Amino acid sequence: MAILVTGAAGFIGSHVAEQLLRRGHEVVGLDDLSGGFTDNVPKGAVFIQGTVLDTALLSRLFAEHRITHVFHLAAYAAEGLSHFIRRFNYTNNVVGSMNVLNEAVKAEVRCFVFTSSIAVYGAGQTPMRESLRPEPEDPYGIAKYAVEMDLQAARHMFGIDSIVFRPHNVYGERQHIGDRYRNVIGIFMNQLMRGEPMSIFGDGTQTRAFSYIGDVAPLIADAIDVPAALNQTFNVGADESTTVNELAALVAAAMGKEPRIRHLEARKEVLHAVADHSRVAAVFGYRAKWTLDRGLKQMAEWALGVGPRESSRRAEVEVKKNLPQSWR
Repeated sequence: MAILVTGAAGFIGSHVAEQLLRRGHEVVGLDDLSGGFTDNVPKGAVFIQGTVLDTALLSRLFAEHRITHVFHLAAYAAEGLSHFIRRFNYTNNVVGSMNVLNEAVKAEVRCFVFTSSIAVYGAGQTPMRESLRPEPEDPYGIAKYAVEMDLQAARHMFGIDSIVFRPHNVYGERQHIGDRYRNVIGIFMNQLMRGEPMSIFGDGTQTRAFSYIGDVAPLIADAIDVPAALNQTFNVGADESTTVNELAALVAAAMGKEPRIRHLEARKEVLHAVADHSRVAAVFGYRAKWTLDRGLKQMAEWALGVGPRESSRRAEVEVKKNLPQSWR
């Protein structure tokens, strides 16, 4: 079988591609390198630099490589920033996804695996269960849920099978630590290496469950070999909840640095995000194996080897009203 992995040079995509190669699959990776690096692409994968917005390229890839399965991980995943880059968000995360899905339907692929997000749930729905009705509160979550709904429509109309994963706060090696808008652990590590204080929005009491890539990527890669997973949606990630203040101390310890904190104005965001993993446990026998402390040490060793990266900014902010001062 030939598997297309979009976002293959990115953080999660590169790890999933690596897992698929270990399972003996042919992997074709596509990435525009806007948030990933060619060094991330695992050896053995056929890599094409390009965007999911290039419909001609997608058509050619599906035809030339006779794609049988799709793992669609390409997205611009800055949830908080999505309020201020609405056009960019929907173009990349919805239109781009539809371009991939169109080709998958035409190629009659056996399964379309999509990484969504717990952002689809919105606020006040904890613990987040797949049986809840999604009520996304930001453009990023809205975009992800739109793709989920279209996958259902595509199944009813064309019979295409899909599997949806809703991971949350995934961290680990190959993360783009220079991205100032997303992935708080990577941001903290980069700030520490640059001699800067760790920036926390608000008072730091907001809680998240941080999920190590070593738990998430193998599960996603295994999905196409689990018949009971077809046409199901799964939360996937860690169960242990941690405040951002506690996280800052743990990251500093893993990096061998003294924690220095700078509190910034609070953002409009979900304060507490805890997901239920009963469904993924029942279907996959899944249970997170990596503790936060162990995962942070593993990522810190990698980050210190890579070194600090220049903090990136998006110049194409479309709406400046209510944009956090630190992002200006």
